[in-house]
Amino acid sequence: MQEPILYQEHLSSPRTEALFILLTLAPLAAAAGRVRAAGLDGWSIALLLAAAFFLFYSLNYRTLVVRLGPQSLRLRFGLFEWRIPIENIVGCTPDTLTLWRIGGAGIHFTPVAGRYRAMFNFLEHPRLVLALRKKMGPVRDIAFSTRRPAEVLARLQPLLLPASTPSRAPTA
Repeated sequence: MQEPILYQEHLSSPRTEALFILLTLAPLAAAAGRVRAAGLDGWSIALLLAAAFFLFYSLNYRTLVVRLGPQSLRLRFGLFEWRIPIENIVGCTPDTLTLWRIGGAGIHFTPVAGRYRAMFNFLEHPRLVLALRKKMGPVRDIAFSTRRPAEVLARLQPLLLPASTPSRAPTA
């Protein structure tokens, strides 16, 4: 049985999609030229693989779905979904990380202030950061893009246990 939806958002980025399509077409065109000039060789195969890689990005990272329910927050980019139980969220704040640290649109992982962070993002939308009570693998924080960070915060905050509750403190 699927839990009720308290908030849902489908987020996309025409600029990011255009970039991924361009990054698909450029190596595809280069591969076609290479095949015409030299036949199917290692370089043309490498270019075709690069085109296939960016085609996957073009299709998979078109839409970020943010879905908040009373039991969990789900983030889905195409084939990849991350479910965060509400009981594992200590807090949620706006993300102030600069674009240079993010590494682009899609799903990225990076250390930030000594905490390993997973990011589900588009570059032109604001982000929120969830601090986790217990690590999910090596991840201690999860950032995600949203058009309406204030609304997400307003719906998420009442679900969280008070920060003073000892069982909610982050673990090392």
